Amino acid sequence: MTEADDSNEAAEETGQTRVCRATGREQGLVGKYDIWLCRQSFREMARDMGFRKYD
Repeated sequence: MTEADDSNEAAEETGQTRVCRATGREQGLVGKYDIWLCRQSFREMARDMGFRKYD
């Protein structure tokens, strides 16, 4: 078994297959519309991506 096989098995066991595109984090992902950014990265980049904050 190689290291790549070990990491794939670990991902299958936890069910977590996605990571943040910016930071590589696995927790707190925003996956709606296939964004796949952690919530911290999303808050930083949302305005540049065209999202607006309403009052």
